[in-house]
Amino acid sequence: MATVGKAIRCRAAVAWGPNRPLVMEEIEVAPPEAHEIRIKIVATAVCHTDLYFLRERGRGEGFPAVLGHEGAGTVESVGPGVTRFKPGDTVVPLFVSQCRECRFCRNPNTNQCDQSWSSQRPGKRLEVSSDTTSRLKCRGQTLLQYMGTSTFSEYTVVKEIAVAKIPDSAPLDKACLLGCGVATGYGAALNTAKVEPGSTCAVFGLGAVGLAAVMGCKAAGASRIFAVDLNKDKFPKARALGATDFVNPKDHDKPISQVLAEMTDGGVDFALECVGNVDVMRSALESCVKGWGVSVLTGYNDSQDVSTRCVQFLAGRTLKGSLFGGYKSVDSVPKLVSDVMSGKLQLDEFVTKTLPLDQINEAFDLMANSEGIRTVLTVSML
Repeated sequence: MATVGKAIRCRAAVAWGPNRPLVMEEIEVAPPEAHEIRIKIVATAVCHTDLYFLRERGRGEGFPAVLGHEGAGTVESVGPGVTRFKPGDTVVPLFVSQCRECRFCRNPNTNQCDQSWSSQRPGKRLEVSSDTTSRLKCRGQTLLQYMGTSTFSEYTVVKEIAVAKIPDSAPLDKACLLGCGVATGYGAALNTAKVEPGSTCAVFGLGAVGLAAVMGCKAAGASRIFAVDLNKDKFPKARALGATDFVNPKDHDKPISQVLAEMTDGGVDFALECVGNVDVMRSALESCVKGWGVSVLTGYNDSQDVSTRCVQFLAGRTLKGSLFGGYKSVDSVPKLVSDVMSGKLQLDEFVTKTLPLDQINEAFDLMANSEGIRTVLTVSML
């Protein structure tokens, strides 16, 4: 290919600072270095974590950057030492890597990886790469790569241990959702909570992660699935994916944990928090039945602490976290794509709008206003 080994100039949505609109810019994407892959992004979606980093976290570090971590595309070129991918392969870049060699990758009980972008920055809490690992530049400045992916660009460079190869026939405008939101919620129910047949579940927050958690609870055989959200307009979508009961906290003058306890003879067996709000995290835990109730946190928040009374744990409740649904990323995403293509896993329900990349600020506004579930952005043509 004419671009192999050369820098590529392409369009990207650049975040120059917090609480500022993204700007469509021409950027330069360097060739991949050892064990890296340069990917042509075809489709990407806006996740709430992108919104949180740009508009909600309230800190100015980590800019300028190219955000985005739910994407899908094709391999443009590979760096030295890459053997599992070749130009033209259809892939999903991943914010959770799987090197298959570290102590975490070899342990079946976790999907953490010592070679993840976050693990390589000890003591840092930012979600971006360092300026020495980023391959993106604009106006003479290095653009930090968000979560090691930066999918709001026509081209990006990702470590090969953070890329999943999927079938060429996979619909990329749907497969991109498996890069974060849907896999996170679905796996949180199946892999982390380990929802049991006949159990009762409550899902807090009906964005993409929450709706996927509802879908996971149904797949696990839960008998009652309580969908909890302040926006009643999301209830029909939750019903279509398996929710049986619906609770709007605005309709009650008592804590939602008490409401659920009254509706379930003491609390639900499993509660999944899919918002990223620390007060909701506490409510989810306290909505669990004493003795064996399990609460799983999937929402992201690095600026506030979660608090509750120790009696919640002394009574036998368990609080767990779930990153990317507990899935071993490189191995699992191809299987999830296969489930989509066979009809076992629904993704159409999650896409509520499709826009070109240059309308990305509208996509952020839709998410900020809780309008729709996922906006998919068309980035490049195959």
